[in-house]
This record gives sequence, structure tokens and C-alpha cells, in this order.
Amino acid sequence: MTQESPARDAETIEMRMTRVIPASPDAVFDAYTDAEKQKVWFTILDERPGIVEITTDLRVGGVQTAVWGPDENTLFRETQTFLEIDRPHRLVTESVGSSPDGMTMTTRIEITFAEQGSGTLVTVLQSGFPVPEVRDFFETDVWVGAFDRIEAYLTR
Repeated sequence: MTQESPARDAETIEMRMTRVIPASPDAVFDAYTDAEKQKVWFTILDERPGIVEITTDLRVGGVQTAVWGPDENTLFRETQTFLEIDRPHRLVTESVGSSPDGMTMTTRIEITFAEQGSGTLVTVLQSGFPVPEVRDFFETDVWVGAFDRIEAYLTR
């Protein structure tokens, strides 16, 4: 009898979600990947913006680093390494994130941007979650919030 390693189990925990954003694939791709645009949309729906620091080196092998939170003592961190870039159609990254409580995880994120009518169908496939509860949180809160913010930024 063999036992599956936790890393192998995590690879099977994934989520897929879609959203149509009323802007061109170029505009949505740029809003998602440009550090200066991200700094705006990251806080666009917040009453109190808090801290947002983002740097991006948008090239295969390049890294995007984001640090954000309500204050210096409550910061989330994410480092994404760009594995594939097909602007404005597809983006694949390896994401290493940590929360203020010290939890860390590494996931793979594949995003496609497809023209749909006068908007863009954005499809996210994220895999490698440590447990279903974390996946569910990303599906119901993290990605919905990101899509809401990007849409608000692009339609304001």
C-alpha cells in the first residue's frame, strides 16, 4: 500500500471560475498585470485603503510581488512567478502566498482572457490548495473580490 504525499493531494484541489468583465481583453489583461493599475483597483472598493505595495516584472521568469493589508501588523504577501505570458489571451503563474497568521501556500494560477461580445470572459483555474476550505474561500471571496475590483476600476 502506498500513501499519497500531501503535495500530491494538494495538486488535485482546484477551483475554476469565470466572469465576464465589460472591457476588452487588452484592458482586462493590463489591469490584472500592471502594478500601477493594481494599486488602484486593489483598494477601489475600500472605505479605508490600508497598505498596498506591488512590483511587477512582466516576463516569463519575472516576478510580481504584492504586499497588502489594513495596517503594518496585518499584511498579506504574494509572490507570483510568470510561467507563461500570451498577452492578452493567457497568463500562467506559480503563486506563493502568506497570511498575517503565518499560513503559507503555493498554487498554480492559469487565467484566460477571451473576447465575448463587448467584454472579456475571464476564466481562472487555480490548483494546489492545501484543503477544500481554503479553495472555497478563494472561490467565494478572493476571486469574486478581485473581479469586482477590476470591473469597478475598468468601468468607473
